[in-house]
Amino acid sequence: MFDPELYDAFYRKTNTSVALTVFAVGKYLDAYLKDFLTSAESHFMPGLRVVYYVFTDSPERVPKIQLGPQRSIVIMKVEKHKRWQDISMMRMKTISNIIESHIRHQARYVFCMDVDQIFVGRFGSEALGDSVALMHSFFYHSPKFMYTYDRNPNSVAFMEKGDLYYHAAVFGGKWENVQRLAESCYLGIMTDKRNQVEALWHDESHLNKYFWIHKPSKVLSPEYCWATEVGYRRDLHFPRLVWAEKQYGILRT
Repeated sequence: MFDPELYDAFYRKTNTSVALTVFAVGKYLDAYLKDFLTSAESHFMPGLRVVYYVFTDSPERVPKIQLGPQRSIVIMKVEKHKRWQDISMMRMKTISNIIESHIRHQARYVFCMDVDQIFVGRFGSEALGDSVALMHSFFYHSPKFMYTYDRNPNSVAFMEKGDLYYHAAVFGGKWENVQRLAESCYLGIMTDKRNQVEALWHDESHLNKYFWIHKPSKVLSPEYCWATEVGYRRDLHFPRLVWAEKQYGILRT
């Protein structure tokens, strides 16, 4: 077990600031955003300066959250796409743009997360790194032949093999590295669109391809985004972020 105070003391000394991006579009806003932000205030990067960037099609409906010292929120209006898959894929362009226009001037690090999650334990400075990826909780103990890489050779995201399977619900790093990842994934997505191809798991397929070529400097345990339906695992003791109850039948209509 690491000593969190040692990590926090180092990053406080360097006056480190962290941006956290999250998309809450359509029904996802009311279903998940309040719990996501409220729990982040308790557990995400304690003691550091944090700026939340909330992307939504309904800024007026973003809940009011009591923020702690050195914490702020920026609400950005985005277009609502007809298909949830397009919302997922087009976020990469939005992330690249907001890094260029805002985050690079305000924060050294940035994390990008899905909104349908709840913080239940410390997600602190120990998670910071140059380029940060997350092992997918469904696959971290699975044999590699079960990894759901895109197997279509016509897609930019095509992979014959890989080392780990990463979850696109959490990724981060120094802003310039996250921007490179987002730009690469967006270009791959748009190339596929021109070729009338769609990767199996959309932006996650492109993210896995990127991390296969450009290895992350830090890989987080599935504790940093755990799915409780996986069940008990003796090697995981401290869940920090967990999947909220999925209501895809309602939310993706």
